[in-house]
Amino acid sequence: MLTDRNTIVPTFAGGTLDRADQVRVNPDKLRAAMMNPRAKLLKLDGLNPVFDDHGDLAWGAAFDASPDHDLLLLGIEGDTSYFAELNGAGDAGPAANRALWQTLGSLPADQAAIYATARSLVDWHARHKFCAQCGKPTQSRKGGWARLCDPETGGCGAEHFPRTDPVAIMLSECEGKVLLGRQPRFPPKSFSALAGFLEPGESIEGCVKRELFEEAGIKVRDVRYVASQPWPFPSSLMIACTSVTDDPTLTLDEEEIEEAAWFSLDEVKAAMAGDAGAPFVAPPPFAIAHDLLRHWLDGKTQ
Repeated sequence: MLTDRNTIVPTFAGGTLDRADQVRVNPDKLRAAMMNPRAKLLKLDGLNPVFDDHGDLAWGAAFDASPDHDLLLLGIEGDTSYFAELNGAGDAGPAANRALWQTLGSLPADQAAIYATARSLVDWHARHKFCAQCGKPTQSRKGGWARLCDPETGGCGAEHFPRTDPVAIMLSECEGKVLLGRQPRFPPKSFSALAGFLEPGESIEGCVKRELFEEAGIKVRDVRYVASQPWPFPSSLMIACTSVTDDPTLTLDEEEIEEAAWFSLDEVKAAMAGDAGAPFVAPPPFAIAHDLLRHWLDGKTQ
């Protein structure tokens, strides 16, 4: 697969904390990080962020954490360690809160990345309290980055680690136009890049080719990787790609795609500028589909 060298930093992808695996796996170092008087605790309302008076993520002192909750080590920066409480909040489905997403999209990149990490892991712990191997209760380990079915309490000894579900999200170009589609749940006139989960035994390029054929009936080539975005609703990695097809004929999977169309450079420019007369509404800036369209435009105007 070809790689595009342009630098794109989507929302949630600008993390700067040292995740400090050497601290996670060492109980003494982890305890010292927790007892550090400078240690901070991310404030959460369930899975939602809490903001301070300046619109930034709100923090408290780690020693204010509830004794009933395990702590998740988010990372370390300088002499300060950052934690979140494993408060038991979980959500089995994706959050459909566009107002929250837009607020997160306006955060500094490092803060958005911290929240993405915290949300995904707090949610994962809430939904993985029992061992998938034997059904016994599990406990948080390694600073919140694993769960153990503890043999000392009758468990089978299996370790469980957070999973990330890879998703390919892609554009295809034909004759100077780009393919976008919409699902029935989208707001009126909203179009975005097509996307789909990678399947076991499948490469990224293979997923791009399969999904575009399944959803739009086109065969593509020259798959290029552009950028990736952690998506913590609940725990996906969006892998943005472009491709090319020689035949614009579309055959839609109508269960997945309500409408799809090829849009010209000028039409995409108008949508990205928010023009009222544009033929579609572009993806919001916090979505990697927005970055992908901006990348496509930049490549056409250089």
